[in-house]
Amino acid sequence: MADHGVSSNDPLEPVRKPIIIIGSGCTGLAIAQGLKKAGIEAIVFEKNPAVYSPGERDWNMGLHWAIPVLKSLIPDSAVESLQSVQVDPNTPTKAVDILSFLNGKTSEVMTAPEIPYFHRLRRSKLRALLAKDLDVRWNKKLIDIKFADNPEDGLTAIFADGEQIEASMIIGADGARSRTRNLLVGPEAASNTQLPYAASFIQTKFNREQALFVRKFHPLFLASPHPDNLFAFFGLQDAPDANKPEDWTFFFYVSWNSSLEDQEKEARTFTNKDRLEQVSVLGKKYCEPWKSAYEWVSEDQPIWYFGLSVWDPSTPEHAWDNKSGRVTLVGDAAHPMTYQRGQGLNHSITDAGVLVNTLVSKSATAGLTPQIQKEVIDIYEAEMKARAGEEVRLSVLNTTMLHDWQKVMSSPVFKGGLSAGSS
Repeated sequence: MADHGVSSNDPLEPVRKPIIIIGSGCTGLAIAQGLKKAGIEAIVFEKNPAVYSPGERDWNMGLHWAIPVLKSLIPDSAVESLQSVQVDPNTPTKAVDILSFLNGKTSEVMTAPEIPYFHRLRRSKLRALLAKDLDVRWNKKLIDIKFADNPEDGLTAIFADGEQIEASMIIGADGARSRTRNLLVGPEAASNTQLPYAASFIQTKFNREQALFVRKFHPLFLASPHPDNLFAFFGLQDAPDANKPEDWTFFFYVSWNSSLEDQEKEARTFTNKDRLEQVSVLGKKYCEPWKSAYEWVSEDQPIWYFGLSVWDPSTPEHAWDNKSGRVTLVGDAAHPMTYQRGQGLNHSITDAGVLVNTLVSKSATAGLTPQIQKEVIDIYEAEMKARAGEEVRLSVLNTTMLHDWQKVMSSPVFKGGLSAGSS
């Protein structure tokens, strides 16, 4: 894997107008930290009121082959704190771990790929760490972008509260339903491609004995296709105290074949109770730990459901005009993909590394002129669209095969594990 991290720590002259980053997800914050490290002014705008609000959905993410990239972007103090934002902050990351895939019916281990330095990161804690010492402005929802006729004059970002901010560049890091993407390509082209698969997620605690039982199968994560064309994941979400299993939170889901018509109908008619009954029926078909976990959830357990979808940035119909290097997309705003192969965060952080590294290296001598800015964004987008576009397509193939028992063993994750570009 090529090194896409920051190549220089030498400060650059500040640009005439700041760079604006839309969205305070992990990708946008990593870019802001990388730019700050290079002495380039950046401001992050976030539509929500804080890095994490009570009741907001939280989840965990795998970061493995892109760990060196993240470390190159963030300050040393944040690198030293990465252990604290893992789902289990009390256990050091192994040099090599395994992700076991079980036969969901028999519990037989089907494959167990080795993964070097597999960090399982809690999203809310990672965002809080990455947001430190940055200029982040909350409750700022982007509604429009006005580009000056002359690229040297930059652009103006317009927010829902009426504020207008001038900038030299705007980076859309605003997630899978990106407003920035919508403004660039229009609402129809910006819409994600829905797939005929759905999933329901649960986060819950168990009593001490139950927690110790479900965690004994693997301290962090398990995955499992099922002969009934299902796929499931079971993992730890948070273990603040190693000696208090009753305080541990677990995170697990089942996904299944679901037509777009069924997804639309259920979205209109299903209650939380309906969702829980639906996924409990599926979950109880499974071996341990899923079987017991679904039996032990309470009747009023909140559940998080959605249909799977993707957006491929490399297709002609999704091409956008970067306005002479004044606007681009990164992370899920550029390439939302399915998650069964654990590649989303790795590609998003790689986006951050490629963009910051290219900007720093190209502007090191002449500064960030409009001409260099255009060259930087053109280089970044060409690399990102080829790399991440391939992964989006691979993610669809992988998800399709994991939900077809006859094809599971030929799926990309079974053939190549979680390494970058496995096929």
